[in-house]
Amino acid sequence: MTYTTHADLGGQPGFGPVTPEPEGELFHGAWEPRALALTLAMGATGSWNIDTSRAARETLPDYRDLSYYQIWLGALEQLMLQRGQVFADEIASGQMHHPAAPVARVLQAENVPAVLAKGSGTERPASAPARFAVGQAVRMHLGRVDHHTRLPAYVQGKRGTIEHIHGAHVFADANAQGLGEQPQWLYTVVFDEAELWGEGTPRQNLAVSVDAWESYLEPAA
Repeated sequence: MTYTTHADLGGQPGFGPVTPEPEGELFHGAWEPRALALTLAMGATGSWNIDTSRAARETLPDYRDLSYYQIWLGALEQLMLQRGQVFADEIASGQMHHPAAPVARVLQAENVPAVLAKGSGTERPASAPARFAVGQAVRMHLGRVDHHTRLPAYVQGKRGTIEHIHGAHVFADANAQGLGEQPQWLYTVVFDEAELWGEGTPRQNLAVSVDAWESYLEPAA
């Protein structure tokens, strides 16, 4: 089955302008905080990792018709259905009809602030030296990827420059597929706007920075 992401919209025309929202305006409906809480609570059970959840969101067939938290809720339903943690009749009725599935961990309400403040770090020990250095020119991988990836389509095949080395971090592509963390060196790569959008695009004197794992990169000629 071909993997299709509906979330990689950067640089694509036809979606209209970006509408800025007031800073601090977090929710647009009374149900949205509950959707956030459900997603965080189930994520804390250890039933899946954050990259698996991102893959579930971006592959929702109606992704582009859904609001932000509708996407979160739709993905949560799919993840739980796949693991027998909820059933279609329960989603349809909004009531529990089956015994609760066991989970590895339960996030108690009183522990939520401390858990959120602590976060979940992704840096890991490196198994080899970094292949690239700050200031080095690199070219991004070009080609279809049949799984979740953090490599945006609009930088594929483009030439950029290493600006920063972040250390080795959990490789999202592998983690999303349940293949383990497989840490890789993570770099910030900077691209000139003309490289991304073409010389004919009106210049705004901007650069675009993308954090990219080592396997996304190759030395630029």
